[in-house]
Amino acid sequence: MEVIKDLLIVTGRIFTIIPLLLVVTIYMGKRAIGELPVFDFLVIITLGAITGADLADPKISHIHTGVAIIIIGLFQKATTTLIIKHRKFGHLITFDPTIVIQDGQFIINNLKRIRYSIDNVLHMLREKDIFDVKDVRLGIIEANGKLSVLKQDLKLSVTLEDMNLTKKSSSLSYPVIVDGEIYGNVLQKLELSDDWLQQQLLNLNIKAIREVFFASVNNKKELHVSLKNYEEDKQNLAPLSN
Repeated sequence: MEVIKDLLIVTGRIFTIIPLLLVVTIYMGKRAIGELPVFDFLVIITLGAITGADLADPKISHIHTGVAIIIIGLFQKATTTLIIKHRKFGHLITFDPTIVIQDGQFIINNLKRIRYSIDNVLHMLREKDIFDVKDVRLGIIEANGKLSVLKQDLKLSVTLEDMNLTKKSSSLSYPVIVDGEIYGNVLQKLELSDDWLQQQLLNLNIKAIREVFFASVNNKKELHVSLKNYEEDKQNLAPLSN
């Protein structure tokens, strides 16, 4: 009888804990299930451990498990909100994107720092149908461990080289404003000034930096801007040349 009672308890917990996990996961948002930065990975592992213990041992208080799951969901939501509002805080609790390939050359020190081997990177390149590292203009390991690749201009399509055609150069953008904050170090590397940026914004009828959610400049000195009130205004801001 004791075994049957325990089995009924476990069955009941499955029918209560799974819907609760579903509700909490939906509340946490797509970010937690669409990718796994290190913080979200720890949250998922913790949720799994708590749920597994609750289902495996009927003696564990079921209500305590439910409360723990809800608190973890609230904690994750509060933390991701802080990450969005304060990028420096986000960098403290997760990994930064790391350049591992530049102009076909491996950045060895960066590979060592993130503990990736060349075989790891080559495997990820092959998954993107890239079999020669010299075809890569820029390779970046993202915060979730995935590899993003910008190909060399002539390698964007096999037929370009076969037909001796040259494709228009790809554009690589650099963030210069994020959530109203100017990235002075990026402007300096691009040999641009704050005055230049302010003038470009004025040309777009943007009078205050705080109006800008995100702005980037590509290697052609073209400015792209996303406003905080874009959903309301639906403004189309064309790239602006220097």
